[in-house]
Amino acid sequence: MTEGDPVQTRLTNLDVLEAESIHIIREVAAELERPVLLFSGGKDSIVMLRLAQKAFRPAALPFPVMHVDTGHNFPEVIEYRDRRVAELGVRLVVASVQESIDQGRVVEDTGRRSSRNQLQTTTLLDAIEEHGFDAAFGGARRDEEKARAKERVVSFRDEFGQWDPKNQRPELWNLYNTRIRPGEHVRVFPLSNWTELDIWDYARREELELPSIYFAHTRRVFERDGMLLADLPYARRGDDEPAFEASVRYRTVGDASCTGAVESAAVSLDEVVEEISATRITERGQTRADDRTSEAAMEDRKKAGYF
Repeated sequence: MTEGDPVQTRLTNLDVLEAESIHIIREVAAELERPVLLFSGGKDSIVMLRLAQKAFRPAALPFPVMHVDTGHNFPEVIEYRDRRVAELGVRLVVASVQESIDQGRVVEDTGRRSSRNQLQTTTLLDAIEEHGFDAAFGGARRDEEKARAKERVVSFRDEFGQWDPKNQRPELWNLYNTRIRPGEHVRVFPLSNWTELDIWDYARREELELPSIYFAHTRRVFERDGMLLADLPYARRGDDEPAFEASVRYRTVGDASCTGAVESAAVSLDEVVEEISATRITERGQTRADDRTSEAAMEDRKKAGYF
């Protein structure tokens, strides 16, 4: 390079992913009237919230955040959710599965392996209709599960909130079709092209605070189907499933009754990144019991309106 030549900046993989995600968030916010960002306090939604901040800073977020709350949560995650929302000064909408049960909108299974995870669909669709949201940003990634790999970045949902994998809109040259009729909406996945390792690497680069549950800690757990579940009242541990203490962390967080932990000694982002770099099992494959009910469990839920 000689004097006077323009300075060349080489973008990293994270730079490219970040720019793509910010572009998607800005496009949807500009084209639709009432977006909402789904925020559970999990790592993917934390990264998505940071991307949304970058998309509009120094202005405030132009849309609220929403948590579809099963009521069966890890306390560390809920504490983080409420504190982070308060710090940012954004409006939090809590859509409660317990309220859906109380209102007779859904019926809770009381079996030993039951979970409220599937009940979230009705609660989510009711909240979208109640608040008039026409776009919902979700943190799903294509590497998580094969049904999610079928999703477009902007995923059309009909007036019943349902998804048809055979009726997808083309997305050539990063052009997104957001046209909808009254009553319809789109789900938007800015993290579609990210991997789990990208998420952890980005959290490390951005020095994001994460709930303590993501790092190794001693927790009382029990084993079911090769998965370590937290010994909590709503996990319905059987007499033949003895509880014990172990050093664990969580790769993903959700309904505590069906979200498993992994044995780990990783107590920092550097150690987690190193651990994830070596794994050959997806996070949902290793830690989500609800995905094991059938070969097409996730796709069936998504067709019904799950996120």
